[in-house]
Amino acid sequence: MTDRAGFAARAAACEAQVVAMTQTLVAIPSPNPPGDTRAVAEAAAALIRRHVPGAEVTLHPTSETVTNLVAILRGHAPGRHLVFNGHLDTYPVNEALPWTVPPLGGLLRDGRLYGRGAADMKGGLAASIMAMALLAEHRALWRGETVLTLAGDEESMGPLGSQWLLEKVPEARGDAVIIGDAGSPRVLRFGEKGFLWIELEATGRASHGAHVHLGINALDRLCAALDAVRGLRALRPAAPAAVTAAIAAAKPVSEPLSGVGEAEVLSAVTVNIGRVEGGTSTNLVPAAARAGADIRLPVGISCATAEAALEAALAPHEGVTCRILRRFEPSHTDPGHEIVRRAAEVAAEVLGAPCAVNMRVGGSDARLHRMAGLPTIVYGPTPHNMGGADEYVLVEELRQVAQVHALTALDFLAA
Repeated sequence: MTDRAGFAARAAACEAQVVAMTQTLVAIPSPNPPGDTRAVAEAAAALIRRHVPGAEVTLHPTSETVTNLVAILRGHAPGRHLVFNGHLDTYPVNEALPWTVPPLGGLLRDGRLYGRGAADMKGGLAASIMAMALLAEHRALWRGETVLTLAGDEESMGPLGSQWLLEKVPEARGDAVIIGDAGSPRVLRFGEKGFLWIELEATGRASHGAHVHLGINALDRLCAALDAVRGLRALRPAAPAAVTAAIAAAKPVSEPLSGVGEAEVLSAVTVNIGRVEGGTSTNLVPAAARAGADIRLPVGISCATAEAALEAALAPHEGVTCRILRRFEPSHTDPGHEIVRRAAEVAAEVLGAPCAVNMRVGGSDARLHRMAGLPTIVYGPTPHNMGGADEYVLVEELRQVAQVHALTALDFLAA
């Protein structure tokens, strides 16, 4: 096989291999917390050495338990630099959940592969490793370098994983990045919302509940402040026209998969009050109360804009303080960028139907790559029961994702 058609035929026949790779990775627990990725990093390194001849594989421990991996494969001549990225850690296994299959068994049943991390995102990792294996078999077809970076720390926001790799390992930066994180083969994601995680604290004065005139209710103050925080939903983004158009165009395909209302959520500020604490007894006026909120920001509203609006909204509220726990800017790659266009074309080829091109509601390490100036897309399998009992991924989607990763890389590196 010396041409693209032969490469594509080989990619279409990769199902058994990508399934076996996924099973190998699922069998090794890597829950975060506690975030121990040493064993799964070693297993991934062994898979790459076995299936990707010529790859240079290095392990990068960044703490006593977190280990990252970098694999470099070179083509037949100098050229572009494409990065595959993924994360090795998963949600906790939580054996107390009502699992009906072994949580780490990688069981195959009715076209499904079960196990913690099968969808998020060991199946995506296997797809990227498979893509590199295919590229290794056909080096005469492409130039440059393809690099796989596997982060040991994503579920806890990535400071010891992708962020560390981007700062310390030059090969982690490239001309484009493909991430096989959970999603859907029918939707290619080119951006994601930003967020502010905040904590509000309200103080008051305690008294008996029958003598409210002698106290100041901290929960009353907190509730009024939370109403003000919810007012940030009225902010209107100034998003690039290409982003707005992409969200609208993707809606007919994306919303049936991700839920009605996704397009509206992608284009708006959302506020989720996730935690409220206060009071000790029903008949006592509480002297202190706290709450946590998750504010998600669409492209077109910066953290600075949202923080200024938050400060103004809370200014009139006596006895209330606000602390920002985490912040990340919205991020996106131009939906007209070459890597987006090529991946969408390949996905349509593999699926036999158009692939939607859209933003992503949830966060991922893609934001770190985009913050570093790298054009980045997310394309992975659908997560079923992610984080719950009987997590699974469809075998057909593992093959599809591996095909799209491989053919997109080939087209990009052969250009």
